[in-house]
Amino acid sequence: MGAITQRLTVLAVKNAKPGKHFDGGGLYVEVTAKGGKRWYLKYRRPDGRENRLSLGAGLSLSDARARADSARALIRDGLDPALLKAERKAKAKQEAEAAFHLVAGAWMARHRQSWAPATLKKASYIIDGYLVPALRGQSVATLTSKTASNALGKIPPALAVLARSYLQRIMTYAMQEGLREDGRVLSLRGAVPKATKGHIPAAVDLVDVRRVVEAVESYPTPVTRAALRIAMLTAQRPGNVVAMEWAEVDLQAAEWSIPAAKMKTRHAHIVPLSRQAVDTLRQMQAYTYGSQYVFPPLARQTTPHLHRDALSKALRDRGLQGTHATHGFRGMFRTVARERLGVPADVLEAQLAHAKKDEVQKAYDRTAFIMERHKAMQAWADYLDSLRAGVGNVVAFNLAG
Repeated sequence: MGAITQRLTVLAVKNAKPGKHFDGGGLYVEVTAKGGKRWYLKYRRPDGRENRLSLGAGLSLSDARARADSARALIRDGLDPALLKAERKAKAKQEAEAAFHLVAGAWMARHRQSWAPATLKKASYIIDGYLVPALRGQSVATLTSKTASNALGKIPPALAVLARSYLQRIMTYAMQEGLREDGRVLSLRGAVPKATKGHIPAAVDLVDVRRVVEAVESYPTPVTRAALRIAMLTAQRPGNVVAMEWAEVDLQAAEWSIPAAKMKTRHAHIVPLSRQAVDTLRQMQAYTYGSQYVFPPLARQTTPHLHRDALSKALRDRGLQGTHATHGFRGMFRTVARERLGVPADVLEAQLAHAKKDEVQKAYDRTAFIMERHKAMQAWADYLDSLRAGVGNVVAFNLAG
C-alpha cells in the first residue's frame, strides 16, 4: 500500500519543525521559522511544466488532503488548478471594483470639480440616498435592466427622471472604464413615468397669496419657517436660500451677495434684504451664528445645511401641493409685485437674476437697479405683512420715493 500517502499524521503536523514535510502525491506542508504552516500541492501543468498550488495556511491535515484531491481531479481533466484559481481571484477583484456604489462614487468624483455646488448636492442626494441603497449589492458588469427598473420604480416620481439619467451615465462610465461589456446598455424605457411639462405652481391671486403667507408664518419648525420666509421675501431660488452662508450676508448693508459659483447663471448676484428679512436672519443668529451656513440641517439630514426638500415638505404639510411650490415664490413675486405694486419689469428681472444672452448685460445685472430693488423688496415685504394682517393694502411702487 502507498505508505507514503500516510507519512504525515495530525501529531506530526502539529510538531513539525521548519522546512517541508511531504504527505505524498505532491502534497506537503511548509513550516516557517516562526511556526507558520502553509500547504502546497506539486503538480505538472497540461504542458508538462512543474508547478505548485497554494492550498492555504492553517489547514488541518484532512482539509489539506481534501483540497489536494479536488485539485488532482482538475488536473486529471486536463485543467490547471493554479490558473483557475488566479482567474477566479481576478474575477472577484474585478467584481469588487465593479460594485455599483464604488463606480457611482468614482463617477461623482470625476465631476466634482466641474459641477456647480447645487448640482453636486442634487446628484449626491439622489445617488447616495436612492440609487446606492437600492443597488449596493449589484455589480455594474452584470446589472440587468429589470433590476435597474425596479430600483427606479421605488424612487419618488419627482426625482426618478433625474435618477434614471444619473444611472445611465454611470453605466456609460462603467463601459468606458472596462467594467462592463461595451454596448451593453440598460433598457429603461417605461421605467419612469413620462414627465409632463407644466407651470410651477405659484400663488398669484389675493386669497392664495394670503394663504401662502399664513402657511409660512405658522409653520412650527423655526429653521424651516425662517428659510421659507427668506425664500418668500427675497424671491431667490430655493437651492440658494438653504445654502445661504453667513459670509455672504451683510446685515448692516441689508444685502446678500450670492457668489457666481452658486448661481444658475454663473454670475454673482446681490440680493437686497428688507427689514423683515434682516430681522429673520438676526433671529437665525441664535441658532447658527459662527457656523458656515445660516440654516442648519434638520435631524437625519446628511447635507451640511437645511435640505431644500424640507421646504417642499413644509408646503405640502400645509396643504399647498398643486397650489404653490418652493420655486413658486419667484413666480408669485414676479406676478404680484408687477400687477399689485407696479414694480417695473426690468427691476423684477434683475431681482430674479434671470439669464441674459448678452455677457455685458449679465455682468451689469449683478448690481442693476440696486436702489430700485431695495425699495421693491421692502414694498414687497410690507405688502405681505399687510396680507397677513388681513388688510391687503396696495401701495404703488415709487422709483423716486
